[in-house]
Parts: sequence; structure tokens; C-alpha cells
Amino acid sequence: MKIVECPRDAMQGLSEFIPTQKKADYLNMLLQVGFDTLDFGSFVSPKAIPQMRDTAEVLNQIQLDNTDTKLLAIVANQRGANDACQFDEIQYLGYPFSVSETFQQRNTNNSIEASLSLVEEIQSMCEKHNKELVVYLSMAFGNPYGEVWNEEIVAKWGKKLATLGVKNLALADTIGVSNADNISRLFSTLIPAFTEVEWGAHLHTTPATWREKVEAAYSSGCTRFDSAIKGLGGCPMAKDDLVGNMPTEKLLSFAQEKKLHTGVNPLAFESAYNKAIDIFPL
Repeated sequence: MKIVECPRDAMQGLSEFIPTQKKADYLNMLLQVGFDTLDFGSFVSPKAIPQMRDTAEVLNQIQLDNTDTKLLAIVANQRGANDACQFDEIQYLGYPFSVSETFQQRNTNNSIEASLSLVEEIQSMCEKHNKELVVYLSMAFGNPYGEVWNEEIVAKWGKKLATLGVKNLALADTIGVSNADNISRLFSTLIPAFTEVEWGAHLHTTPATWREKVEAAYSSGCTRFDSAIKGLGGCPMAKDDLVGNMPTEKLLSFAQEKKLHTGVNPLAFESAYNKAIDIFPL
């Protein structure tokens, strides 16, 4: 099982700014845990996400000498992608592509069609700069805006993105409306249909439903999971009350139970878990 730890997602909705040095210290601890990837920051408008305005400065303080963990940065437009591509340390660029027109406008100030063209541009930039693009299909399990949603719509956009050469697609449960049934149906349909794509799960959840969601995704062939220590965070652009991320500690307990290799060092994880208490208001 590949685990993508998402401190960026955990931090971005907090109103109180976390000092740059404090962010860097926490990220450096996370880099010693053994996660496959660290979603560490974003190159987006500081007006939209003030918490991430120091991503470049944070990156300059990250220590990568003794880690195999790859870095992922979120971008929302061509300018952000260009900024991220200037850093050799970043292996992945992540772009939030919504199957909801309303949410795409709210999240990136773009239409779905314009976002598709932007994905094509970012994919070209990634190839030029030896990086990989991860596209998040947000609102993949439903949306709160009264728009038409069904699994065929998700599959349609997944196919279009795969056709552009995107090799990493993650189904994102932006507002926590996924359940075991729709998770199973989507992954069971998409993974066999697009074998050249690595499919991931970015699931937001409540404490009572995390297990059934992980079980459904894993049993349907998904082996790449996004999570955040303590289940912190959520999307501040989705709605007022944040739905928490998949808790990393729960994901690790599932992996241990199933005897799955994660590469995570338990002692290093415990240290990072304890450090989170100093970072986040609990």
C-alpha cells in the first residue's frame, strides 16, 4: 500500500498562520517516516489559501538527503505549475479537476472545459521538467450543488484525462459523501478499464466510516491512499464545515491487519504524530 501523507491538506484551512520554520520542522519529521509521497504545499493564490503563501520558503528548508519520500505540490493554474516546475525537489504536481462545474469554478475559477485544456498544458510542462502529474477527480462521489452526478460522468472525465497521458488519477471525496457501495463500484469499474493509470483514493471521512471506505477501495484494487495524521483538514473551498481527511493512523492499522507493506517506520511515525499536537489546534 502506498500512503500519501497530506500535511498541506491538513493545514490549508486553518485561519491562524503556521510559521514557516514550524511547517518545515514538521515536514522534515514526516520525511523520515517512510511515506511514499508527501503532499507538502501548494503554489496557489495567497488570497485564496493564505496558509500556503510560504510554500517556496518552506521547500528551501526541507531536508531530502535521507529520505525516499517524493514531494507533491498542488497547483491550480499555469502560473502555479510554472512556479512548481522550477524546483527539482518536487516530483509530482497535483491538479484538482472537478466533475462538478460549480466546484471547479469555486476551487480554480475555471470551467471544466478550460480545466481540461489546462491539464493538457500542465501535463506538457511536467514532461518537459521530468515531473509527473496527479489529477484529482474531485466531487467524484457526489456533490452538494444539485447538479447531475453519476458514475458514468466520473468515468467519462477519467477517460478524457487518461487520453491526455495522465498516469496518476485520484478519486477525491471532497465533502465526505462516499460510501462502501459507490467506492467499490467506481474503483471496480475504472481500474480494469484504465490499466495504464495508477488510481488513488483521496477519501474524506468521519470517525465512524473510515474502515468501510478503506476496505471498499482496497478490495476493489486501489493501493494508493491519501491521508493526514489525526484525520485533520479538508477543503476550505467546498463548504463551511470541513470534513476530515482519512486518518493516517487508521490507514496504518488497516495495513498492519492485512499484513501490507507500507514502508512506514512505526517509531518515526509516532514522533511525527506527537509533533502534530504542537502544529495543529486540537
